[in-house]
Amino acid sequence: MILYCTFEELSAMSAAAERVLAEAGSGSTVVVAPPEIVADVEALLPRLDGDMSLTTLAEQQSVARAVTYIVAELKQRMDTAILEEHAASEFAVGAYFDYAHALTVQDRVIRVGAEMSAMIEVLTGRPPTAEITRTFEFP
Repeated sequence: MILYCTFEELSAMSAAAERVLAEAGSGSTVVVAPPEIVADVEALLPRLDGDMSLTTLAEQQSVARAVTYIVAELKQRMDTAILEEHAASEFAVGAYFDYAHALTVQDRVIRVGAEMSAMIEVLTGRPPTAEITRTFEFP
């Protein structure tokens, strides 16, 4: 399955992923991302250079966890910018666009995962198991 992304979406996601990893590595934040999320974001970052090919449901789930965390971080950043500055400030508007781009990627990732799960269920006659999510490959 191919996940199509625009340049703007990839740019917003890349910058946010780099910030998440920098904050996780510095230990300067009060709430640090769980190790599984950090690993998912680390795995996602090199893939943010074009459209993504997702060959297993497990791979899609890893991307979904990373993107969902990044979307939450970008929403928090946008909310903070609006409250600390002004809703129309340049920083707040930029934060909105970063959040909006990431949110659209998250929606597509979730929809691709639902399609992958449905296809596995149709082909195997049962919902995906942990083993099938790792081994069932999509072209």
